[in-house]
Formats: sequence, structure tokens, C-alpha cells
Amino acid sequence: MSARPRIARVAVPAPVRKLFDYLIPADLPPPQRGARVRVPFGRRRSAVGVVMSSAKGSEVPLDRLKAITRALDAEPLLPEPLLKLLEWTAEYYHYPLGEVIAAALPAHLRVREATASIGAKVRKLTAAGACASAEAVERAPVQQRFLRAFQAAPEGLDAAALAAVSARWRPAVAALVTRGWVSVHQHDFPPLPAGELRRPPPLSPGQKTAADAIAAASGFTPFLLYGVTGSGKTEVYLRVIEAVLARGEQALVLVPEIGLTPQWVARFRERVRAPAVVLHSALGERERAHAWLAARAGKAQLVIGTRSAVFAPLPRLRLIIVDEEHDPSYKQQDGLRYSARDVAVLRASREGVPIVLGSATPSLETLNRARSGAYQWLALPERAGGAALPPVQLLDMRRVAVDEGLSHPLRMALAETLQRGEQALLFLNRRGFAPIWMCFDCGWIAPCERCDARLTYHRRSKRLRCHHCGAERAQPAACPACGGASLHALGEGTERVEAALARMFPRARVIRIDRDSTRAKGALEAKLERVHTGDADILIGTQMLSKGHDFPNVTLVGVLDADQGLYGTDFRAGERLVQQVIQVSGRAGRATKPGRVLIQTYHPAHPIFGALSRHRYDDFAEYALAERRETGYPPFGYLALLRAESPKPDAGLAFLRAARALARCYPPGPTVQVMEPVPSPMERRAGRYRAQLLVQSARRGPLHAFLGRWLERLDELKEGRRVRWSLDVDPADLY
Repeated sequence: MSARPRIARVAVPAPVRKLFDYLIPADLPPPQRGARVRVPFGRRRSAVGVVMSSAKGSEVPLDRLKAITRALDAEPLLPEPLLKLLEWTAEYYHYPLGEVIAAALPAHLRVREATASIGAKVRKLTAAGACASAEAVERAPVQQRFLRAFQAAPEGLDAAALAAVSARWRPAVAALVTRGWVSVHQHDFPPLPAGELRRPPPLSPGQKTAADAIAAASGFTPFLLYGVTGSGKTEVYLRVIEAVLARGEQALVLVPEIGLTPQWVARFRERVRAPAVVLHSALGERERAHAWLAARAGKAQLVIGTRSAVFAPLPRLRLIIVDEEHDPSYKQQDGLRYSARDVAVLRASREGVPIVLGSATPSLETLNRARSGAYQWLALPERAGGAALPPVQLLDMRRVAVDEGLSHPLRMALAETLQRGEQALLFLNRRGFAPIWMCFDCGWIAPCERCDARLTYHRRSKRLRCHHCGAERAQPAACPACGGASLHALGEGTERVEAALARMFPRARVIRIDRDSTRAKGALEAKLERVHTGDADILIGTQMLSKGHDFPNVTLVGVLDADQGLYGTDFRAGERLVQQVIQVSGRAGRATKPGRVLIQTYHPAHPIFGALSRHRYDDFAEYALAERRETGYPPFGYLALLRAESPKPDAGLAFLRAARALARCYPPGPTVQVMEPVPSPMERRAGRYRAQLLVQSARRGPLHAFLGRWLERLDELKEGRRVRWSLDVDPADLY
């Protein structure tokens, strides 16, 4: 009798919702579940997949089965708890498992074979550097700062630790290497982050209660740490992290933006001696793979990262923290459309560890769970150190004089702030110079030829750009419609306000922080460093400034166009507006100096601004939750959005109509509603016409049961082959 063929079921990164069977060659030991293998796939001679199980047989005839080319891992690369988390993610978001696994792995590990050779560069002092005097680099203050940092860290500093000292570390450290004071080494583990250890500040009663409750938790315990801006949530995080690391266990900290990771690393280095790594998309491939493997080996006790870090392998995980849990950045908007916050909660549940969701403006879903008792509620209603919440003044723009978007009261407040030697922050969530480029002779407005949108004028580059698809063109000398020369910029963006501030306050040092001004690597960190060192007087920026930054000398915050999003078509528009304004207002008066907030609006009587002026997010939440309950929207219902797009105007809607007709053949049940397909709010974007179909349910289980049956048939629709379509479970917006 011939030996029974050995078959492995492999998850391959491909847009197909199934596993693939492969023969295991006779000379190959059976690869374990979670190990990578190299396999032929379709027209590709080689792809890297992950073994999920073995099988006694296959639906595919044996003579058609291909064989595994080689095994890449002697032991599973993906530990079992992480593998189960990825399987749940694929099932919940109805996404191919092979692509879920690929999204969770660093790019280096998706294609490379060996893992042992991956290491990290560490810079250390040489003998000459240890004897060097800081006065020798007195004229190079950044080099001087790094020399002192190296002298305090004989074990060396990696890239993350160096970035925490200064975002502009590369030229300064290179100069020290040239002097022979610093040498570069390759390590296969993260060095201990070092720095001058600082004594922790005393905890307020509220902070101590919160820290003690989290530290005492055993098993899965979800907490909402609901504290006003400046209440010291980070100090609570640090206290419980210190306790976890002191026991030799691991902690995971998720932050919404890459720009916040150096700030976290710097704070961590001042408090404990334990190995830490960062994980985010701005790292190089080898750096990211090194950090991931260090976490997997248990050598990195603390992982600080953005969205994808939720999939970091942590064998001794004992704590998860999600900072600014309300932030929409935690939701992936393409490919695998997962919520890192929600996956983190599920991971904590499965691995039996506490999780802390922190925010001054919790998402309504999280707030409702805490009110219902599903999450433990920890409140920090007062600012740390005795600082007071800044008074908020609403400026009725119908009754004040305005110059380039700046009202007279705001200009006076800016002048007073500068005279006291303090800093001011202006928030305008619109980049560029002006959102409209218009001909005053005929009324023509510059359109994007690929989107249902207008082009934004950027004066420095003299270009018109679309902020939706990236298309741009030169500023025209004459109107394309009538040939007239009366072309003007209307409205204000951050670039225009920056120019106006330079004219109004010529001696002030103005820093603009938006996507345009921070494109270069390290640009954001460099600008933030200038703010912290006092080399800036006025900050003007977009939502990038509202997220978790601590500016002790900022005593004035001005919100220039608070009405943006007030009447948005998305059901979360009001929630996002309130969260942004409260978060950016919270940058004022966080230290010993009192702060002040001025909000410019044309609708001062709107209930949203009443809640803002009283620092009462709860008041807004009551109002918004009542609306959500009436409409059955989250957190009182569950949504999935089927999107389709095509270069042809009607192809997306045709597919969605066929999808809805298919849904009637498989009745979703009384609790699930399949709405009529409609064009997206911005129908044409980047040259493609977009449409969407909303599925709504009062219960999660029936919704997912229906989606599973429905998707099996959607893949077979001929109309689906003419469009690009995707399913978004728990969509963050309905655009």
C-alpha cells in the first residue's frame, strides 16, 4: 500500500476567503501550525503562506495539488494566542485570513526567509567619547545633548531612544561618530532604554484610585479612564506599566499617531529601566521586523505603537492600554478595515488581561458600555497639579470684525499672550492657503477634474491641489472659462493664517503643523521640539495638534472655524467636532499658568457649543446618545457598509442593486435591514464613481450570520467583476 499523502492547509495572502491545500514533500518534516512555508500560487512561482492545520484529504484531486517548496520556520513564527486572534479578526471583518496574517506581519517577514539575522543598530560611546567633555562641543548644542545622553547610557541607544532625545538625531550622532566618540553596533535584541531617572510626581486622590484599581485587576477587566484634558491619565498609565514591568511581564500601549510615540518613549526612559520597542509604519523594514521579533521573544517588555501594533506577539502580555481611544485613526480605512481599539479589547478578553481605554472625550460606544457596567468607570474630573480648566469664550462671528479669518478679540488675545512671553495655539482643520480659487468676473471655481470637489490654492508653491485624490496643477494666469484675470483666493487655510500672523505679529515665531509642512521624515518631531524648547510663539495647525500633546507654555487656544462638520452628512460628524474642539482646547493652561480658549462660530446658540463652553462632554453625550437610540445607530445598533467603485458611472450602483436583489434570495431576518444602494456623498473621487449600500441590524449576531451567507454569493456575481468592491464592518464613517 502506498503511504497516505500528507496535506497542509495554508493561508496565502490572496483576496480569496479560503485556505489552500498543499502536499507536504516526503523529505520535509510536517510544518507546525503558525509556521511560514514557501509555496507556488497561481501564476506566482513563490509566495509565503502560513500553515493553519493538517488535513487527511482534500477536495482537490491529489494529482492537481501542488507541493510546499520549503519550510521557512522550524518553530511557529505566530504563537497560538496571536494566531487565534487573527482567525477571529478574519471572521469578524469577513476578510481573507491570508491577507489578515500578511497585514499583521512586518513586511520583512512576509517575504524573507531567515529571522535570526535581523537586528537593530545601537550607538555606543567609545573610550574616547567617555572621556570627552561636553564643553568640546559647546557650539553644537544638539551634539552636546547627545554626548550627555550617551554618557548616561553605557549600554547604548537605538533609533527610538535617539529620536526621543531629538528628532534631528541623525546628523548630530553622525558628527559624534566622525569624531570617534560614538561607534555603531548591531544587536539582536533591543537595548535597555536609558536616561536620567526622574522621581514620579505625587498622585492626586483620583489618580491613585484609578492606578490602584487597575493594578488590582486580575484576568480580563476593561476600564474606561475618563479624565478631563490635563488630568494626568499618562501618569496613571506609567504607574501601572511600572508594576507590570517590575514583575518581568509585558505591556502594550497603543497611540493614535506616529508623532506621539517619541513623546511616550521619552517619558518611559525617564521612569524605568526595561527594554522597549516601538512599532509603526514609519520604521524601516528591518527595524520593524526587529521590534516585532524582540516582542515575540519576550526581550522587549514594553511595545509602544500605532494601529498595527495590536497584532504584536507578546508571550507574557499582562496589560493593554489604548490612549485616546476615541480617535478615528484606530480604524483602518482600506484593505483590512479593522478597529485596533476593538481588536485590543477582544485580545484582552481572550488572553485574560486588563485593558485601559483612556480619553477626555470617549467614543459614544465606549461611554455607553461604561454606563451600562460592561466597562469599569474610572474618573479623573480635575486637572493634575491644581491646574484649572481654561474658561471658554464663544465669539459670535456675525458681530465682530474679521481679518484673514482672525477676529478682533482673538487678535487682541494673541497680542496679550505674546507680551507675557507665553505661547498660543490656533486650530483650523483646513490646510492650504484657501479652499476656493474663483474668478470674480464669471464665477468660475477651480474644480478637480477627477473628483466632485474643488481645488485648494497653495500660495507658496503657486499650485492648485485636490486634497482628496492628490491631483494638482499650476495656478492659471487667466480664467479658463471667460479669459478674465480677476482670479482670487476665497476662504482661509492654515497657510493663509500663517501668512496673516506673520504680517500682524512680525516678531512672533510662527510654526505651522499640518500634513503639508510635516511630509519630510522627522519634520513633525522637529517642529514639536521647537515648541517644547520655547523656540515658537504661535502654533497654527490642523487636527494633528489636538492629539495628546503637552505644551506647558501654551495659555491661549483659538478655534478658528468651529462650524466645520457641524452639519455634516455623517452621523458621527457632531461627535467628531466636539472631540476635536475639546481636545485642542485642552492644550491651554495645563501647567501653572492659567489658560484661555476662544471659539469662533456663526452658531453660538447651538447646543454643541453650549456643552463646549461648560467643558461638559457628558451634556453632549446625553444629547447624541438619545439621537442614536432613535435611529438605531451605534451603540444601539450595528452597521456594515458595502462599497463599490468603478471608472464607469453606473457600474458600482449596478453591482449594489444586484447585491441587494441577492440579499432578498437569502432573507436576512427581521432584525437586519438591507438599504437601497445610493451614490456616495462624494460620488466621483480619483476618477472613480463610488456607491454604497448600508446594512443595519439591532443585533450583532444576526448581522454577521447574514453577512457570511451573503458574501459567499457576492463573490459569484458577474457585476462584481466589473467593479472594485469591499465590505466595511462597523464603519467609522458613511462616506
